[in-house]
Amino acid sequence: MSVWLDVARAAAAVNAVLLVGLGWVWLRGYREHGAQHTLALLVFAGFLLCENLLWLYLYVLDPEFVDWFAYASANVQVAMTFLCGLELVALAFLSYVTWR
Repeated sequence: MSVWLDVARAAAAVNAVLLVGLGWVWLRGYREHGAQHTLALLVFAGFLLCENLLWLYLYVLDPEFVDWFAYASANVQVAMTFLCGLELVALAFLSYVTWR
């Protein structure tokens, strides 16, 4: 297997964990205050969580996708992994700000 596939899997998994944590914090905040921006963040986290769970499914359980990824060019592998990594950096920063 490709190192890029392993990195993308790890990034998608960490993204999902961060999104569950952020969603929990925002759900509590919405229940306490009912602020519309908190609801928007909660919905945003829900969509991103669905996206990352789909990526995890594709990266781990879908053999056709894994084969495609393994035989794709290095540029494609790096680009897809980079997108997951960028999302991880953004969610890590958002988590830091939220939990601080």
